[in-house]
Amino acid sequence: MTATTIEFSIFLIFTGAAVLATLALFARQAIIVAYIFLGMLLGPWGLGAMADPEIVQDISNIGIIFLLYLLGLDLLPQQLLSMLGEALSTTLASSAIFWVVGFAIGWLCGLSPPESLVVGTALMFSSTIIGVKLMPTTALHHRHIGQIVISILLLQDLIAIVVLLLLQGWGKGGNPALDILRQLGFLPVLLGVAWLLERYVIVRLIGRFDQIQEYIFLLAIAWCLGIAELAAALGLSHEIGAFVAGITLASSPIALFITEKLKPLRDFFLVIFFFSLGATFNINVLGEILLPAVLLALAALVLKPVVFRRLLLQAGERRHVPLEVGFRLGQISEFSLLIAILAVESRVITESTSYLIQLATLLTFIVSSYIIVLRYPTPIAASDRLRRD
Repeated sequence: MTATTIEFSIFLIFTGAAVLATLALFARQAIIVAYIFLGMLLGPWGLGAMADPEIVQDISNIGIIFLLYLLGLDLLPQQLLSMLGEALSTTLASSAIFWVVGFAIGWLCGLSPPESLVVGTALMFSSTIIGVKLMPTTALHHRHIGQIVISILLLQDLIAIVVLLLLQGWGKGGNPALDILRQLGFLPVLLGVAWLLERYVIVRLIGRFDQIQEYIFLLAIAWCLGIAELAAALGLSHEIGAFVAGITLASSPIALFITEKLKPLRDFFLVIFFFSLGATFNINVLGEILLPAVLLALAALVLKPVVFRRLLLQAGERRHVPLEVGFRLGQISEFSLLIAILAVESRVITESTSYLIQLATLLTFIVSSYIIVLRYPTPIAASDRLRRD
């Protein structure tokens, strides 16, 4: 039976996810991997039960929006500024190294210079979803490791957004530099409007009705999605808007309450995100792209822990911290998937190269999740000893 409605699609996703997650837990494996495999199994290139994954693909993006919203809520503005300052040199140096490695892999595999450039760019970024979802809340709030991981991811995400703007400008045939400057000019506008609304509207509403938890829950969602839509209207991304919404509300005493209440909603949409990731991958192109994709994935899985460890040690971090940070950042990013798709639409790369990046990303998601879940504390660890919420 093929899913043709949202209702039946959601049924297939969550029933199948529950079954595969159960098997994964009995096998002491990472649950995230089960969601990706379920998408491949039920997608158009598997059993075909989900013939049109676009039915749920747009919905799945809400998971990333809520993820960045909660990430912003976890960070006080003054803490964020100090963290970004410490991580800037590490992020820039690692991005340059991974870009060179990715470009070299693309070039050696016979790709054109523009395609090799995009492959190198894709290797620069680590996954915010993997990094944050597999980080215990206690580490996000109280541990230095969590602060380092988040600060590097945030800087990488900012670089990724600039890359997306470049590709958008290239696709329009206009002046990419002018387009980027225009978008960056709108960022202070978004911050200013969000700060004013939070200070003179949202905080007063929270103070007036903080006894009514249902209202606070609704207000928190409306604030996140409202600022995300404002960002989109200004030409920025929904994800940037959600992060700004979280940052501006982080100083509120109600921030921790909102974070706890929205976690189940975030997880609901992230299950759909990982499912759609597997469902949209075309298995038929495996023979053509397998070798370069494996090389690119190995470069991320092997080199990222080594490079981050070396750079963080040079920055003065203690010995046990850099290696864990490296493994938690040892994958390719969901932003790389967006870059690959947009590069195809802008005619910078072919569909084959886009699938190469997608497969490498999926492989790093799977292997990196295993490594983190088996070695370090996570909310979904297979071992009771390592499970931390």
